[in-house]
Amino acid sequence: MAADYQMKLAPQTLENADAKAKPLLEKAHAKLGFVPKMYEGMAKAPGVLDTYLHGYTLFREESGFAPPEQEVVLLTISRLNGCKYCMAAHSMLAEKMSQVPADVIEAIRNDQPIPDERLAALSAFTKVMFETRGMPTQRDVNAFLEAGFEEQHVLQIVLALAVKTLSNYSNHINHPELDEAFAGHVW
Repeated sequence: MAADYQMKLAPQTLENADAKAKPLLEKAHAKLGFVPKMYEGMAKAPGVLDTYLHGYTLFREESGFAPPEQEVVLLTISRLNGCKYCMAAHSMLAEKMSQVPADVIEAIRNDQPIPDERLAALSAFTKVMFETRGMPTQRDVNAFLEAGFEEQHVLQIVLALAVKTLSNYSNHINHPELDEAFAGHVW
């Protein structure tokens, strides 16, 4: 299902950003070498972009998940939310930065069984958290823990859900063009 509403507010770019959005965009440019179109849309409400960037950094740096596991969580949520932009971006990151096996990336992108038991359990539990609005059963949690994860990881998935809700929903209403960096991973 595609969203038919698109915000009319102009994206906040390095050239036209207000005093709250500009430092966020400048920091992104310094770190990435470009400002993702998604950020320009989110910067229409600088608190959305600021909260996203803060939560994303915390998830990346402090979740306790290895980089391939992080991508499995973020790709799973983005697929469940139907976010084409984030699916492309995280597919590129999964391949080029996080070293996720290609068959795992393709399985998530195509909603197929994941050929790695631990990553399959992680994706399955992420889906449970998404679909139950954070109300897993004891059985769901036990299966997650038996796959080698820790109880603290349950809350880290909550953080990822919050972060991806900000980006996925913003993308649904902003319809950002896919950046050239992600173009090879269209979903």
